[in-house]
Amino acid sequence: MNIKSKRRFISGAVCPKCKAQDTMALTKEDEVEKVTCVNCGEQMTQSEPQVEEVVRQHEQVIGVFKP
Repeated sequence: MNIKSKRRFISGAVCPKCKAQDTMALTKEDEVEKVTCVNCGEQMTQSEPQVEEVVRQHEQVIGVFKP
């Protein structure tokens, strides 16, 4: 069974490829976070350990991406 993960849009984010604003959507599958531009299809991925390296204690972060 293929369950599609929920997309969360990142307010104010700008795609590094097409420069469109508010088109970046975050999904998470198998402990890997993926940000996809719904305008041009540009994708960035990172695993959970990469996120944990930059998160301060007691914070809740969906994802940290550096274009």
